[in-house]
Amino acid sequence: MQKSFNEIVEEIVKKDPRYEAAAYEFVKEALEFTIKQNKRSQTGLNVHVTAKELMAGFQQYALKEFGPMAMTVFEYWRVTSSLDVGNIVFNLIGAGVFGKTDSDSPQDFQDGVDFQEAFVAPFEPLRTSTTKRS
Repeated sequence: MQKSFNEIVEEIVKKDPRYEAAAYEFVKEALEFTIKQNKRSQTGLNVHVTAKELMAGFQQYALKEFGPMAMTVFEYWRVTSSLDVGNIVFNLIGAGVFGKTDSDSPQDFQDGVDFQEAFVAPFEPLRTSTTKRS
């Protein structure tokens, strides 16, 4: 009997408790979103998404799903950088959920999305210069 995604994630989280199980579900959904955005799913072939493409899709999907709460959600899941996303991806690869090419590595996520810039800065109030009037 084949294990469900949730069962696989439970096993991953037992071995590597750094991230909440919901983070794995979100990364899977972000990958599906990215594939749809790139219209690659129409080919019917296995699709390879680069770390850069996944992080762009991850950012778009997070803003769509969580808006200004994205960083709060990610902090709760203990996902605070692109490297964390890479760790989740490679845990899923190790469990046989995702595939990879020979050249893919967790370091591909090193220069991904700046979480502060992507998920916090757009929702901060605009700063205006104040000058004293006499």
